[in-house]
Amino acid sequence: MMNENVNYLAPVSELSVEDRANFIWKCYAHVVGAILAFAAIEVYFFQSGIAAAIAQPMLENWWMVFGAFILVGMGATHVAHRIESKNAQYAAFAAFIVMEALIFAPMLFIAYAMEPGIIDSAAGVTILGSIGLVAVAMITRKDFSFLRGMLLWIGMLAFIAIIGSLIFGFHLGTWFSVAMIGFAGAAVLYDTSNIMHHYPQDKYVAASMALFASIAMMFWYILRLFMSRD
Repeated sequence: MMNENVNYLAPVSELSVEDRANFIWKCYAHVVGAILAFAAIEVYFFQSGIAAAIAQPMLENWWMVFGAFILVGMGATHVAHRIESKNAQYAAFAAFIVMEALIFAPMLFIAYAMEPGIIDSAAGVTILGSIGLVAVAMITRKDFSFLRGMLLWIGMLAFIAIIGSLIFGFHLGTWFSVAMIGFAGAAVLYDTSNIMHHYPQDKYVAASMALFASIAMMFWYILRLFMSRD
């Protein structure tokens, strides 16, 4: 029985070149699909008036939006790793994309009201930055798993800073956004490294969700940085 599960449990780095390439292709195809689905949902929210309807109530409870953004990102990948059924993994991924679209809607609504082109600029920078970081991980083939501890600590400190700013009313400022963009970039490197080295062959949905979550976080703070210019 254990021998039958060796390939199932083996990390991607121990697979054949063909299987490894197929796994990586599946991951990136799913990430691209998630980004397109996210964009389509946001377009629907704007055209249907949902974005305008939910923007004001969510902005009045901005601390809940921040908390939801962090908790959804952390919880989604945790759930996906523990779900064995492919259908359940896809359902979790789909739910995650919809929740991210809802959480982003108020900030995108404000950004569009400020300057329509600001969203396209932030999205372009996010995509170029993500492609560059993925390329670095793939070209160097370096294992960035050592970043895990640093990401956990910085993520915890960032969460405390956000909660503190909401409770005590201080403004985190531009440098916080810059630091969080760097944090998100490190997360993209870490997730890409895991895709290449550590995920088992059957977990490409979970791997894709983790990378999409990091790219979404990068987009959030790049957009926040662009909005702060005004």
